[in-house]
Amino acid sequence: MAKNNPDTEKESLYANLEKMSTEEILMGINAEDKKVSSVIKKQIPNIEKLVDAIVVKMQHGGRLFYIGAGTSGRIGILDASECPPTFGVPHDLVIGIIAGGDYAIRKAVENAEDDFNQAWEDLKKHNITSADFVIGIAASGNTPYVIGGLKMARENNINTGSISCNSNSLISQEADFPIEIVVGPEFLTGSTRMKAGTSQKLVLNMISTSVMIKLGKVYGNKMVDMQLSNKKLVQRGVEMIVEELKIDEKLAAELLNKHKSVRAVLLAENNVCYTSLDGGNIFGEVALPFGENIELSCIAYGNGTFIVI
Repeated sequence: MAKNNPDTEKESLYANLEKMSTEEILMGINAEDKKVSSVIKKQIPNIEKLVDAIVVKMQHGGRLFYIGAGTSGRIGILDASECPPTFGVPHDLVIGIIAGGDYAIRKAVENAEDDFNQAWEDLKKHNITSADFVIGIAASGNTPYVIGGLKMARENNINTGSISCNSNSLISQEADFPIEIVVGPEFLTGSTRMKAGTSQKLVLNMISTSVMIKLGKVYGNKMVDMQLSNKKLVQRGVEMIVEELKIDEKLAAELLNKHKSVRAVLLAENNVCYTSLDGGNIFGEVALPFGENIELSCIAYGNGTFIVI
């Protein structure tokens, strides 16, 4: 049962906001935001279990879905949309779905979150299977769209997780790996786009980044698979190559222009291929019997396989 007085709807600790000075408003918001990271820290053991379960699925070709409504749905879409440029993964590997469809990203779609059956219909459009993983996101933890999606996912043998900001929420009951980030009442009563939304974004940052690291999409602390979509990122790629290969910037830029990605440069110039057939780090070295004059391209996949061309 949903709680009669959920944490996200409790009265703000601050009164008469309209009588506050600008500084008082900002200081109050900041004071509430400071509480978020300590609450998340207590949930790290649960987040760890969720991450490890997702990694297993994705190592075997599975995908990760986020479902949510309103702010929660938008935050899920934001995190999903940042995975391809950051980690060089396909756009259909991490997928964000919002109640009301893409139109709802910018404008509210009335009653969309109240449709218990629609999330499953939305998931089916992506041919979801038991190989995939679904995370439901809802600050209240009681959104019908999310509850229904998680319930149907479990009934179809799909592993589920949840992120809510209330204790004993309904979506937690439909999740194999529930996470409850109880950050308390908002500065502006009930405005869960604030502290609750911040906590959800931080947790999704942790999940997607940890998953991609475990899948070998990072080398050292560098985004070697990032998409080189603008001058800033190209320069960042050049600097990574300079640091790793101990060469000058001009040569690094030439190599990056030739191989089109930081990973490809490191693979070619080090004359090794990096893989994780056993689920380990893709950058574990595997020597290849190629001479120095042979160009090497190695395309690595999150499931631990690789192709040498």
